[in-house]
Amino acid sequence: MKWRRALYNASPWITTFAFFVVWEIGCRVFKVPTFLLPTPTDSFKALIEYWPGIWPNAEHTLITTLIGFGIAVVFGVMLGVAVGASPLLYKALNPLLIGFNSIPKVAVVPVLVLWFGIGTVPAVITAFLVAFFPISVNVATGIATTEPELEDVLRSLGASKLDILYRVGLPRSLPYFFASLKVAITLAFVGSVISETVAANEGIGYLMLTASSTFRVPLVFAALFVIAAMGIVMYAVAAAFERRHTTWATRGVDRTPFGSG
Repeated sequence: MKWRRALYNASPWITTFAFFVVWEIGCRVFKVPTFLLPTPTDSFKALIEYWPGIWPNAEHTLITTLIGFGIAVVFGVMLGVAVGASPLLYKALNPLLIGFNSIPKVAVVPVLVLWFGIGTVPAVITAFLVAFFPISVNVATGIATTEPELEDVLRSLGASKLDILYRVGLPRSLPYFFASLKVAITLAFVGSVISETVAANEGIGYLMLTASSTFRVPLVFAALFVIAAMGIVMYAVAAAFERRHTTWATRGVDRTPFGSG
């Protein structure tokens, strides 16, 4: 029915609006001090008031994140293809990748600062390190789980291992790849902001650290809203690419930009 379809499409907006309403009412009813938890209206007022200072920092964080994310896509796909196509590499590198991913990236930032100094480079590398793992693992999984029966049929028809990888393995890994992009882009923002709060002189993370040190908590939450908005937009872009390039894998399924994939 049309009303159900309309409710389905509007549900993200309804849920978000209800969340802010509950937040606003809760802060006012319990008289929560602004320096502990500002209301959404206070945060949006700070967003408007400090926008000339927020936007340059937000732009810097966005560019930093996209650079790190782009590098993660390139190297993640390359390693994922190599690991997925070779059982030996999969067995040899899997423990190393898992162990490396288990290291808290905030603990790596001071080392990056020693190597590259304070600034943009540590933030780019941190975004890359955080986003790299899910991409490589998902691509490798998509290739490694190709049905053996299908490989046997293709070999009987004279296909080489490279032909099987190109014509079956890579297309089969596309749903895994695009699903990992939605996860990786949000993680890349986390990596950039973490690095900016530790070792940077610009960016949203630096802005939040400066604002919190002077107890301008509404400005901190305004910066958080900006990060959340950028993450949602980039997630939607990745989901749009997924819908465009993997329609064959999801025929008959109603997919939205904010779906789980």
